[in-house]
Amino acid sequence: MREQRVFIGLGSNLVSPERQVLTAFDEIAASPGITLRACSSLYRTAPVGHTDQPHFTNAVAEVRTSLAPKELLEELLAIERAHGRVREFLNAPRTLDLDILIYGDLQFATEELVVPHPRAHLRAFVLLPLLELAPDAQIPGLGAARDWLQRARDQGITRLGETSTLRLALGSFADA
Repeated sequence: MREQRVFIGLGSNLVSPERQVLTAFDEIAASPGITLRACSSLYRTAPVGHTDQPHFTNAVAEVRTSLAPKELLEELLAIERAHGRVREFLNAPRTLDLDILIYGDLQFATEELVVPHPRAHLRAFVLLPLLELAPDAQIPGLGAARDWLQRARDQGITRLGETSTLRLALGSFADA
Protein backbone atom coordinates (compact mmCIF):
# COMPACT_ATOMS: atom_id res chain seq x y z
CA MET A 1 0.00 0.00 0.00
CA ARG A 2 1.16 3.54 -0.80
CA GLU A 3 2.07 5.66 2.21
CA GLN A 4 -0.74 7.84 3.48
CA ARG A 5 -0.85 11.04 5.55
CA VAL A 6 -2.88 10.26 8.65
CA PHE A 7 -3.92 12.31 11.67
CA ILE A 8 -4.40 10.53 15.00
CA GLY A 9 -6.23 12.02 17.97
CA LEU A 10 -4.85 11.31 21.44
CA GLY A 11 -6.64 11.80 24.74
CA SER A 12 -6.31 10.83 28.40
CA ASN A 13 -7.84 11.81 31.71
CA LEU A 14 -6.53 9.14 34.07
CA VAL A 15 -3.14 8.23 35.57
CA SER A 16 -1.00 11.27 34.65
CA PRO A 17 -2.77 12.27 31.42
CA GLU A 18 0.05 14.44 30.06
CA ARG A 19 2.51 11.60 30.55
CA GLN A 20 0.09 9.13 28.91
CA VAL A 21 -0.17 11.29 25.79
CA LEU A 22 3.56 12.01 25.54
CA THR A 23 4.37 8.33 26.00
CA ALA A 24 1.85 7.45 23.29
CA PHE A 25 3.63 9.83 20.87
CA ASP A 26 6.83 7.83 21.48
CA GLU A 27 5.02 4.49 21.07
CA ILE A 28 3.35 5.58 17.84
CA ALA A 29 6.77 6.68 16.54
CA ALA A 30 8.23 3.26 17.43
CA SER A 31 5.44 1.30 15.71
CA PRO A 32 6.35 -0.62 12.55
CA GLY A 33 4.99 0.91 9.36
CA ILE A 34 4.39 4.30 11.00
CA THR A 35 6.54 7.44 10.78
CA LEU A 36 5.67 10.18 13.25
CA ARG A 37 5.89 13.50 11.38
CA ALA A 38 4.61 16.02 13.91
CA CYS A 39 2.97 16.36 17.33
CA SER A 40 0.63 19.14 18.33
CA SER A 41 0.76 20.96 21.62
CA LEU A 42 -1.19 19.41 24.48
CA TYR A 43 -4.60 20.84 25.33
CA ARG A 44 -6.75 20.64 28.46
CA THR A 45 -10.43 20.10 27.71
CA ALA A 46 -13.64 19.45 29.59
CA PRO A 47 -15.19 16.00 29.17
CA VAL A 48 -17.95 15.54 26.59
CA GLY A 49 -20.96 13.29 27.07
CA HIS A 50 -20.29 11.82 30.52
CA THR A 51 -19.22 15.03 32.28
CA ASP A 52 -18.69 13.70 35.83
CA GLN A 53 -15.01 12.91 35.32
CA PRO A 54 -11.63 14.68 35.23
CA HIS A 55 -10.66 17.03 32.40
CA PHE A 56 -8.77 15.55 29.45
CA THR A 57 -5.37 16.14 27.96
CA ASN A 58 -5.70 15.99 24.16
CA ALA A 59 -3.37 16.25 21.18
CA VAL A 60 -3.05 15.24 17.53
CA ALA A 61 -0.21 13.41 15.80
CA GLU A 62 0.54 13.56 12.10
CA VAL A 63 1.97 10.32 10.75
CA ARG A 64 2.83 8.69 7.45
CA THR A 65 1.94 5.04 7.22
CA SER A 66 1.93 2.17 4.78
CA LEU A 67 -0.47 0.29 7.07
CA ALA A 68 -4.01 -0.21 5.85
CA PRO A 69 -6.62 1.53 8.04
CA LYS A 70 -7.60 -1.67 9.87
CA GLU A 71 -3.94 -2.55 10.51
CA LEU A 72 -3.30 0.95 11.84
CA LEU A 73 -6.36 0.66 14.09
CA GLU A 74 -5.06 -2.65 15.47
CA GLU A 75 -1.68 -1.05 16.23
CA LEU A 76 -3.36 1.87 18.02
CA LEU A 77 -5.61 -0.45 20.02
CA ALA A 78 -2.54 -2.42 21.14
CA ILE A 79 -0.97 0.82 22.41
CA GLU A 80 -4.21 1.66 24.26
CA ARG A 81 -4.25 -1.79 25.88
CA ALA A 82 -0.61 -1.37 26.96
CA HIS A 83 -1.74 1.79 28.78
CA GLY A 84 -4.47 -0.15 30.60
CA ARG A 85 -7.40 1.16 28.54
CA VAL A 86 -10.71 -0.26 29.72
CA ARG A 87 -13.93 0.41 27.78
CA GLU A 88 -16.58 0.51 30.52
CA PHE A 89 -19.16 2.70 28.77
CA LEU A 90 -19.42 5.39 26.10
CA ASN A 91 -17.36 8.49 26.97
CA ALA A 92 -15.97 6.85 30.12
CA PRO A 93 -12.76 8.06 31.74
CA ARG A 94 -9.70 6.53 30.09
CA THR A 95 -5.97 6.17 30.46
CA LEU A 96 -5.52 6.57 26.71
CA ASP A 97 -7.73 7.00 23.69
CA LEU A 98 -6.24 6.88 20.17
CA ASP A 99 -8.49 7.67 17.21
CA ILE A 100 -7.82 7.73 13.48
CA LEU A 101 -9.19 11.16 12.60
CA ILE A 102 -8.25 11.48 8.93
CA TYR A 103 -6.66 8.81 6.73
CA GLY A 104 -5.56 10.45 3.47
CA ASP A 105 -8.69 11.34 1.56
CA LEU A 106 -10.52 8.11 2.44
CA GLN A 107 -14.14 8.01 3.49
CA PHE A 108 -15.60 4.72 4.68
CA ALA A 109 -17.50 3.06 7.49
CA THR A 110 -17.27 -0.47 8.81
CA GLU A 111 -18.48 -1.91 12.08
CA GLU A 112 -14.99 -1.41 13.54
CA LEU A 113 -13.87 1.88 12.01
CA VAL A 114 -15.32 5.07 10.50
CA VAL A 115 -12.99 7.39 8.56
CA PRO A 116 -12.92 10.32 8.90
CA HIS A 117 -13.76 10.05 12.58
CA PRO A 118 -17.52 10.68 12.80
CA ARG A 119 -17.30 13.43 15.45
CA ALA A 120 -13.91 15.00 14.65
CA HIS A 121 -15.54 18.01 13.01
CA LEU A 122 -17.62 18.70 16.13
CA ARG A 123 -14.82 18.73 18.72
CA ALA A 124 -12.56 21.69 19.43
CA PHE A 125 -10.13 19.28 21.14
CA VAL A 126 -9.61 17.64 17.74
CA LEU A 127 -9.86 20.66 15.47
CA LEU A 128 -7.53 23.06 17.28
CA PRO A 129 -4.53 20.67 17.51
CA LEU A 130 -5.25 19.41 13.96
CA LEU A 131 -5.14 22.96 12.63
CA GLU A 132 -1.95 23.62 14.58
CA LEU A 133 -0.29 20.86 12.52
CA ALA A 134 -2.13 21.41 9.23
CA PRO A 135 -3.70 24.89 8.93
CA ASP A 136 -5.30 23.95 5.60
CA ALA A 137 -6.58 20.53 6.77
CA GLN A 138 -9.59 19.19 4.95
CA ILE A 139 -11.92 16.65 6.53
CA PRO A 140 -12.92 14.35 3.66
CA GLY A 141 -16.57 14.84 2.79
CA LEU A 142 -16.94 17.75 5.23
CA GLY A 143 -14.57 20.47 4.06
CA ALA A 144 -12.10 22.76 5.77
CA ALA A 145 -11.39 21.95 9.42
CA ARG A 146 -11.04 25.70 10.17
CA ASP A 147 -14.67 26.24 9.12
CA TRP A 148 -15.81 23.60 11.62
CA LEU A 149 -13.70 25.13 14.40
CA GLN A 150 -15.80 28.30 14.20
CA ARG A 151 -18.84 26.17 15.11
CA ALA A 152 -17.03 24.65 18.12
CA ARG A 153 -15.61 27.88 19.50
CA ASP A 154 -17.80 27.75 22.62
CA GLN A 155 -16.14 24.51 23.81
CA GLY A 156 -13.62 25.05 26.61
CA ILE A 157 -10.07 24.28 25.54
CA THR A 158 -6.75 25.53 26.93
CA ARG A 159 -3.35 25.03 25.36
CA LEU A 160 -0.98 23.58 27.97
CA GLY A 161 2.23 24.69 26.31
CA GLU A 162 4.72 23.47 23.81
CA THR A 163 4.97 19.69 23.59
CA SER A 164 8.76 19.99 23.53
CA THR A 165 8.70 21.94 26.81
CA LEU A 166 6.43 19.36 28.43
CA ARG A 167 8.62 16.60 27.07
CA LEU A 168 11.65 18.22 28.75
CA ALA A 169 9.74 18.56 32.02
CA LEU A 170 8.35 15.02 32.02
CA GLY A 171 11.10 13.29 30.04
CA SER A 172 10.80 11.07 26.99
CA PHE A 173 9.48 7.66 27.90
CA ALA A 174 10.44 5.72 24.78
CA ASP A 175 13.68 4.62 26.47
CA ALA A 176 12.16 3.96 29.90
